[in-house]
Amino acid sequence: MNHIPPLYDRNVACMVCHKNYTTKKIRSRFIKAVKYDTDFFTHYENDDLNPTFYHVNVCPHCGFSATEDFSPYFAPNSLDHIKEKVCSQWNAQNYGEKRSIEQAINSHKLAIYCASLKKEKHITIAGLLLRLAWLYRIKEQTKKEHHFLAYARQEYIESYSQDDFRGTQMGTVRILYIIGELSRRIGDEKQSALYFSKIIQKHSRDGDQKIVEMARERWYEIREQQKTAM
Repeated sequence: MNHIPPLYDRNVACMVCHKNYTTKKIRSRFIKAVKYDTDFFTHYENDDLNPTFYHVNVCPHCGFSATEDFSPYFAPNSLDHIKEKVCSQWNAQNYGEKRSIEQAINSHKLAIYCASLKKEKHITIAGLLLRLAWLYRIKEQTKKEHHFLAYARQEYIESYSQDDFRGTQMGTVRILYIIGELSRRIGDEKQSALYFSKIIQKHSRDGDQKIVEMARERWYEIREQQKTAM
């Protein structure tokens, strides 16, 4: 019986230079979650088989870095900006093999930069920032983790206020929850309680019940901590 490796090659067509390349992905049978943090960070049985490492596709030809969440649409002048600021300065690198955590971090930073030049939706940029924070959590670099959690929170707030999360997998209750949870994690308990209470007051019946219950748990935790601090 042939041994099936956990990583396989996936073909990608670059949206900027239109060249094809391959990048590694993990076969689903090898992805084994063991627990989840309250901001949806997933702990895996095998640290090397973390799909977040391969979330970003990096074009080896021009450097444009993106995920499957990126829109095919380019805002006016954004393509020229990407070619000027990314492609013209790209030193050929290959992210298409097995990645270290440092390569995963770099790929996310590249994608965040490309997304900002491309003027991607706030919800897309928020997701990249959150995953980058998670990668720093794996490295136990708390200061950098909180730095990117704060940026992710701001992008989620912008997404919620502009309603640009519509049509994605992120529903209203989930985005309210993640704003509340990221606020809690960076020490902004006032904002955290505000967003959790929005879920409890307005979406306790019609929202995702698992997320509603998580919001209640976090809200009670904050209340108990405040009572203890008095």
